[in-house]
Amino acid sequence: MKSVARTRWAIVLFALVTGGCAALTGDPPPARSEDGILVDARGMTLYTYDADSASARRSLRARKSTCVGECARDWPPFVAAEDAKPLGDYTLVERDDGSKQWAYQGKPLYFWSADRTPGDRTGDGVGNLWRVARP
Repeated sequence: MKSVARTRWAIVLFALVTGGCAALTGDPPPARSEDGILVDARGMTLYTYDADSASARRSLRARKSTCVGECARDWPPFVAAEDAKPLGDYTLVERDDGSKQWAYQGKPLYFWSADRTPGDRTGDGVGNLWRVARP
């Protein structure tokens, strides 16, 4: 009887240790929720662009960024590393230049060039097309 109980505890302990290690070695999400919005590792606010969603509705292709050229200078994309992999609600879209951009629930993510410090949200509602990204 003690042998069975010891075996069960060993299995439980093994599951806890290996599960915990897996959580520690996994890549962190590219953004986090802070005060009800998504921010990057530096605390800078992330935004979505309504025109991206409208473009996706008109097309059967995977979502992609429609903010390029001058738009991308004002609204820099949240660029992902070349070897980045999708993680949960965070996916990747390919930009016209071949770089990868993070997306949250299919919506490409951007910064606003006028935001200067962590927590700034000055881009929310610009042109009635830009929104702070929310979890």
